[in-house]
Amino acid sequence: SQYSAVDTNPLSVYIMQPIWNKIIKIVPLWIAPNVLTFSGFVMILVNYFLISFYDWDYTASGTSPGLVPTWVWLFSAFTTFCAYALDSIDGKHARRTQSSTPLGELFDHGLDSWATSIFVLSFFSVCSRDNGKTGVSVYTMYIYLSIVLFNFTCSHWEKYNTGVLFLPWGYDISQVVLIAAYLLTGAVGVEVWQKPFLFGYYITDALVMLLIGFSLFLSFPQTLYNIRRAHLKKTLKNDSLYEGLLPLVSPLLLFILLTVWVVLSPGNILAKQPRLFLWMVGVAFSNVICKVIICQMSSTQPELFHWFLFPLALVVYAAISGLLGWTEEVVLAVFTTLVTAAHVHYGVCVGRQLSEHLNIYIFSLKKRVQE
Repeated sequence: SQYSAVDTNPLSVYIMQPIWNKIIKIVPLWIAPNVLTFSGFVMILVNYFLISFYDWDYTASGTSPGLVPTWVWLFSAFTTFCAYALDSIDGKHARRTQSSTPLGELFDHGLDSWATSIFVLSFFSVCSRDNGKTGVSVYTMYIYLSIVLFNFTCSHWEKYNTGVLFLPWGYDISQVVLIAAYLLTGAVGVEVWQKPFLFGYYITDALVMLLIGFSLFLSFPQTLYNIRRAHLKKTLKNDSLYEGLLPLVSPLLLFILLTVWVVLSPGNILAKQPRLFLWMVGVAFSNVICKVIICQMSSTQPELFHWFLFPLALVVYAAISGLLGWTEEVVLAVFTTLVTAAHVHYGVCVGRQLSEHLNIYIFSLKKRVQE
């Protein structure tokens, strides 16, 4: 299917696009667009692991400000900006080098589906977890992450039904807010997040309200409106309601299973291992969405239940029934490792298959020699 995306966000159209158009001129023409996409993703990962090293359990900012060195926050601002720039110019560069392919589109959106959660998990280190006085509870973190992932799902569910990706306004705004937050933290220290800033509210409260407001009152209604408009214009990809709603079944079941584990965990798993648990949520989610993106690109129907729901259901059942006992954390660690490995393996396999099928290299503009 021909890729089409619509961007109506004034921040993007009037401010960011002119910047990207200047940056793109620096990129040598021999560089493959996927190299840009992948480099951005690697920067997000490096930043995430760097912050994790200083702040594994999300307490560093709340308990002893200064545990995370200032340069880490400035590095976070830098890597976030670079990743944002690379993600914004990869498509332009593909058109510039006449190398736009379905592989590039999948590579871009597939990595975005994973990066989305990593951005959020890195940001939680800034506001730190609840220590009785300031910070955000791990349950708020879980809900926050779920809302962001729900937004991401919506835009791809919409594309599955309309064939057009309406770029959510929240994307550019969130990237600019993230970069500003890291710069602010680097400039004045994490203390800024722990003092009330207006009417007894903290900056984090304001951001949470912004996020929920954007999601529920802007992104989601916009998605429904775009689908309805396509329905009235008779340009919907799927005739039946069942087919149209199909891509939402697995993400919804995934969310239900994870929430059951969070709420009913005898060992309070989210409070004990927030970083592991939230990472696993992000990876599982990315895998489920990648399937939707592939179905939407190949105009095929997604299966009703993503394979991943079965092992997850087993683990959740074993955990909440008390079968795991004290090993719950160990099982989570093993499970998270396996899920991450499975997701990486899946990505590599899909990339290989597509590069062979389309007769192109993933990271080079050279043409494959026909065997």
